[in-house]
Amino acid sequence: MRVVDFIFLIGWAAFWLTWLVAATGAKAGRGGLTRYAGVRVAVALLILLVLRLHAFKGHRVTTTDPLLQGIGLALFVLGLGLALWARFYLGRNWGMPMTQKADPELVRTGPYRTIRHPIYSSIILAMVGTGLAVNLYWLIALVVVGPYFIWSALVEERNMTRVFPDAYPDYKHSTKMLVPFVF
Repeated sequence: MRVVDFIFLIGWAAFWLTWLVAATGAKAGRGGLTRYAGVRVAVALLILLVLRLHAFKGHRVTTTDPLLQGIGLALFVLGLGLALWARFYLGRNWGMPMTQKADPELVRTGPYRTIRHPIYSSIILAMVGTGLAVNLYWLIALVVVGPYFIWSALVEERNMTRVFPDAYPDYKHSTKMLVPFVF
């Protein structure tokens, strides 16, 4: 295993371990696809395992360019850092995508000042960084996860508009959905 692969493996493992531990303090949720969370995680892990085991042998797409690895590492660290920052500000309001929380609060501080769904943005950014630095097959996972996150964001936007009919339209107007100042 290359050093760069090991760094990303440890980084992702530490991130998901932190994420799971932090989830224990979240408010109770209802609806959404919470009951399928285990299946989604298992499918994602299976895809990553297949990629890791070089199921596509003979097709060398491993990144060897140090500049690309550096850019990828920077995007990876920025993405995971943003995700943890956003998770901190969400506090007990965090949940699986599209889960509706008991006694929800509209969080407008931290990264939520400019991005309505910074966790989705940040995981996408970290996956792009991983793909650039480690193996371009990670971008296949991004093609699956990206549309799922956009769909989740749209569903959550409808739910938030319903739950916060007075505050959410103003918040939506003053922020971007996934990319600050752009989209």
